[in-house]
Amino acid sequence: MKIAIWTVTRGAGNIAKEYAQILNKKLNDIIADTFTLKKFEISDTLQIDDFTAEITEKFNLYEGHIFIMASGIVIRKISSLLKSKDIDPAVLLIDEGKHFVISLLSGHLGGANELTQKVAEILNLVPIITTSSDITGKIAVDSIAQKLNAELEDLKSAKDVTSLIVDGKKVNILFPKNVKISENGNSEGIVLVSNRKKVEITKICPKNIILGIGCKKDIKAEHILEAIEDIMNKYNLDIKAIKHIATVDIKENEEGLIKAAEFLEVELKIISREEIKKVESMFEGSDFVQTNIGVRAVSEPVAFLSSSQNGRFIAMKEKYNGITISIYEEDNLQLI
Repeated sequence: MKIAIWTVTRGAGNIAKEYAQILNKKLNDIIADTFTLKKFEISDTLQIDDFTAEITEKFNLYEGHIFIMASGIVIRKISSLLKSKDIDPAVLLIDEGKHFVISLLSGHLGGANELTQKVAEILNLVPIITTSSDITGKIAVDSIAQKLNAELEDLKSAKDVTSLIVDGKKVNILFPKNVKISENGNSEGIVLVSNRKKVEITKICPKNIILGIGCKKDIKAEHILEAIEDIMNKYNLDIKAIKHIATVDIKENEEGLIKAAEFLEVELKIISREEIKKVESMFEGSDFVQTNIGVRAVSEPVAFLSSSQNGRFIAMKEKYNGITISIYEEDNLQLI
């Protein structure tokens, strides 16, 4: 997680420098940059002239921000930068007296609450977390989505169901069978037995679908995206469930694949032909593919090799005018 620590006074700047060194040393998953005003000449920090201009430019470039300053300053400076709780970065506050660390924004989906707990423990500060579900010891729907590395269908229904949980109402949470909490699979429909007239329901979409793709040279991104949309619709799969796309190393610079992955906001994983050769006998091969790139299959082995290899193929191989797609569904969904 890449975070920025912001200050506007000399004292806070020195504290930020000290804290960044500790966090970078003790948290392997944290990379902290420290911003101080240039006029204070604090070494080993990123010295800036204009705090407002810098935070405006860099707010969405970091996954989290820690401000060592008054809350009023922070609220005024970032208010126009906020978009939605599902995409805004985590925002924390630390007082210059080195007493408290406060989770201010994006507590669940942005990870501010979890980061607050980590920072408090390491820096010996008192954590302040105000979200109702956390202070009452109850889990929020967006926290469940985050722990499953999944995506909320919409924020309103998640908020409505979380309100029921906080209010002490009975809420059933139905997980896929492989989560080992219930015996319910990835449902295409739910029969709900309840004598309540109004029942709040929300859906979490797990990112456990891997697309293995092979294609001819210079295939347009729009054609790849059309093929992906078609196959996902054919197997009744949500486009949000795509974890990543995989392809063979010879296609790593294929512009259509790169742009398709960027459009879907997923990683394009590259699998070497040497790795494919180790498993290609497991899949139906092609003499034509063997002659052209040196392996007998692409879409199936790259999907399999880039996965946890704990799951199943939903679609072994579907062909779309120079594009071949395989779908692998991982079964290792679990609360973390």
